Amino acid sequence: MGTTMQMNSTENVNRTKVYLPREHGATAMLLTPIFSVAILARTWQWSEVAVLTAAFSAMAAKDPAVLLLRQRFTWKQRSPEARGAARWLIGWMTILIASIVVLFVTWPLKAFLAIGAGVAAFGCIAVAVNFKNKQRSTLFQIVSAAALTSTSLATCISALGSVATWCWWFWALIAMQASAGILVVHSRLDARIALRKASPASRQFRRAAQVAVVVLLCAAVAMVVRERAWIAAALTIAAVGYGYDLIRQKTPASLQMALKTVGQQALALSVVYSLLLIAGLW
Repeated sequence: MGTTMQMNSTENVNRTKVYLPREHGATAMLLTPIFSVAILARTWQWSEVAVLTAAFSAMAAKDPAVLLLRQRFTWKQRSPEARGAARWLIGWMTILIASIVVLFVTWPLKAFLAIGAGVAAFGCIAVAVNFKNKQRSTLFQIVSAAALTSTSLATCISALGSVATWCWWFWALIAMQASAGILVVHSRLDARIALRKASPASRQFRRAAQVAVVVLLCAAVAMVVRERAWIAAALTIAAVGYGYDLIRQKTPASLQMALKTVGQQALALSVVYSLLLIAGLW
């Protein structure tokens, strides 16, 4: 009877486990640049769909890949989730490979090799970092923001055949905002943990987030000098929003706010920021 219950439990795990991207903030960083650049390009090519499916499937494949690696090299015994993870990994990799084939056929070869090498390198790094549970590294978080938002470059190549000058600006600006957002969220998580344990919070991410806010403000001033009012407004709003969140992280009541609510507020800020960038680069 005990064996039967265990088998039923295993079957239930394999049936119900769904491997979709869990980090909603990271998913937004991945997808928002695609739609923003599609608007800014003022044209549409069907290969832009391949950029979308390639980006999403690559992100979704990370979790099952990490689980299978841990089973092979860490646990060294079969996990009840392994069979389901393998199926999801095969599925996502099939979509990814099909998307890559489309991009290979439609993109200039140099652009395909350059973007492909970068994505492959970051993918390997991301899996290795998550496998070793080192994903809270500040440097890795900043690199992740730059890598995730580079979907803007891929979308521009699909739409125009090359990366336009305005797209390089868009990538730099969206990556700055994404980096600041990631650091602020991690600062909040550290503060929440410290609140529960009644111990001083780690200041690693808080200091990094404060630096990121200052960088956003400096960039806003630079855009004012260049008479790019919409972009200056975007940077200012992002800096003020993240600065305010860092201030309220000192309040216990704010730290007890549901993470879903915090995520929705961060997403709203990112959407406003992207819309202002579109207006500024139009």
